[in-house]
Amino acid sequence: MTTTAVSDPDTRPPTPWGRLVALVLGQGLALTGDYALIVALAWTAVQHGGAGAITLLTLAAAVPRALALIFGGAFADLHGPRFVLLRTTSARAVLLAAGAATMLTVDAFWPLVVLAAVEGALLGLGSPSFGSLIPELADGDRLDRANSLYATVLRLSPIIGTPLGAALIGVGEIWHALALVTLTCAVSFGSLVYVTKGFPEPAPQRGESLLRRSGDGLRLLAGNARLRWMFVCAFCLDMSFGWPVEVALPVLARERDWGVEAIGIAVAAFSAGALLTGLAGTMIAHRIPLWIRLVATGAGIAVGIAAMSLMPSVLALSAVGFAVGVLSGFNGPTIVTLYQQAAPRARMGAAMSMLSLAGIATVPASIALFGGLSLVLGLTTTWLLCGAVALIGPVAAVLALRSPVQAGGPEAEPDAAPPAGEDVTTQESQFALEMEKVR
Repeated sequence: MTTTAVSDPDTRPPTPWGRLVALVLGQGLALTGDYALIVALAWTAVQHGGAGAITLLTLAAAVPRALALIFGGAFADLHGPRFVLLRTTSARAVLLAAGAATMLTVDAFWPLVVLAAVEGALLGLGSPSFGSLIPELADGDRLDRANSLYATVLRLSPIIGTPLGAALIGVGEIWHALALVTLTCAVSFGSLVYVTKGFPEPAPQRGESLLRRSGDGLRLLAGNARLRWMFVCAFCLDMSFGWPVEVALPVLARERDWGVEAIGIAVAAFSAGALLTGLAGTMIAHRIPLWIRLVATGAGIAVGIAAMSLMPSVLALSAVGFAVGVLSGFNGPTIVTLYQQAAPRARMGAAMSMLSLAGIATVPASIALFGGLSLVLGLTTTWLLCGAVALIGPVAAVLALRSPVQAGGPEAEPDAAPPAGEDVTTQESQFALEMEKVR
């Protein structure tokens, strides 16, 4: 691999950290409200129909969101993230306000099912656009720091929002939670107006339809080797987490008589570790060698997932969970950053829709696959198998870094290598240097 000339980072325009912070805080507040609403909706569903009502509510939100994600990326690429986000976020605020007013006057379950379905579709349409915003505000080594900042807020949102939702539904009614989320959504809308002010609109593209562009995400994975291997890396690591956390951990706690509190302790330890390194990554991610942030941490996560099944006590399990969280705090933002850098700018929405769809699909797929295998192989063996699947992640990362550097401009086509001697970003040159070390 030949290393090309490196552009002087000091010649790049300054990163608008004020806008980035406003974007992340606005989205973080909205996510906190969303987690509060999830708890409130789940408790309300239990009161109206038990497990069946929860299942119906979950499917009502998940299916429209997954379907909308298919078109959300193409919508963002055709009209721009500002156009999509301002409309979907404002529509969510109106929807939630209407839901609060409805539940104030009606004691029924069906309005919540309708609300969950419409909101799921709006979130699916808007999610790829949000994934396109951060690369517009930060580039090169600064993109990883920005993604680390966002990952930190993602970790904090459920920690704050979940108990808030429980408190709201404990002392009030579901309309109180809906009213709160309406306010958080309105604040998020205000931050998006500020952050995206002045964003240029995409040039009109003749002959391009939303239906045709909806397949861009798959076409990108088929034609762009680096993007494809980064997708495999993210998918395998996410796949290996789903069943152990959602199913195996509660079963393990029950089998060893650790009590339900062991689940909370282990999850809290993982979150604390990820939160710690997420904060550290915001400041120093660009100073840590890429192969450590991506390959070494991925291998460590795989070993940690397998080791959790063998721990003899809650303390040991939590210690390993904390270590896995520490590694994930560096690994996750780095995967997102390299995925964004591998995607052509003109197809960023389509690329991010595939990454979002993979994140949504992996949990049920992991539960179905490994849950079935556990009936045959047993709990511990299946958990160890999850660790083996996670090991595919760092292997795919190495293959991604060994793939030719793609051109990232708006007109970039899959597998179009940059001309000899053309400048590339500091991060791309670091890819080459790090891979020489790996070899």
